[in-house]
Amino acid sequence: MKKVLLVALMVLALQACKENAKETSADIDAETAAETDMKMSEDNEWTELSLDDWQAFKGGPAPEFWKEEDGAIVFYPPSDEARMSPDGERKSFNIVTKNDYSSFVLSLEWKISDTGNSGIMWGVSEEDKYKEPYHTGLEIQVLDNEKHPDAKNGTTHQAGALYDLVEPSEDATKPVGEWNLAEITVDYAANKGSSVLNGVEVATFPVGGPELDQLLKGSKFDGWDGFGKFKTGKIALQDHGDVVAFRNIKIKELK
Repeated sequence: MKKVLLVALMVLALQACKENAKETSADIDAETAAETDMKMSEDNEWTELSLDDWQAFKGGPAPEFWKEEDGAIVFYPPSDEARMSPDGERKSFNIVTKNDYSSFVLSLEWKISDTGNSGIMWGVSEEDKYKEPYHTGLEIQVLDNEKHPDAKNGTTHQAGALYDLVEPSEDATKPVGEWNLAEITVDYAANKGSSVLNGVEVATFPVGGPELDQLLKGSKFDGWDGFGKFKTGKIALQDHGDVVAFRNIKIKELK
């Protein structure tokens, strides 16, 4: 009888430990988010960006496929039919900031759909000869690392990477359906950029000059006219054909 009682007490103790661990983890996440919000609210250099601060790539209102829901900007990809222009050209529905930015820190949360793909770009030019934001803008990858095929094309294609150029130091993503906190720094004065994902600095990289040129050699962007050359340009959220959401978008310009 004593043995049975002892086993029962041990089981109850283990369950209590597990529950306390879950609560502790949740408390840490909540405290981190609260501390970040408090720091940003105390720093009046941060500017919040709602859907009103974005437009269609090449101008015009943000496409109807981008919705503002519960404080988040959500992209719902259109049908193949809706993507076709009258002349038979397939259209994309990327959005870019109305303002131009040079050096900055961008903080936001993203949530990707199952098997989804998207990206965050900067230094995007809207000159006529560039048909897509990725033709000029460097990109931090947003991805379902577990299921999207691009994750199998090398670690430089995984979430948090400087796309096709610098791999993340580790997979710091949360499971699909959960929000990921990202912070992207672009500092042209120091010629340094960084990608922080859920509190982990997963990538650092040059943002211009010979150092970036060297990094581009052998990549898919090698020889692309204008790629990574614009120190002032738009920030873009990518239409890659999958549902994706962004929220708590804040930016601080660096001098």
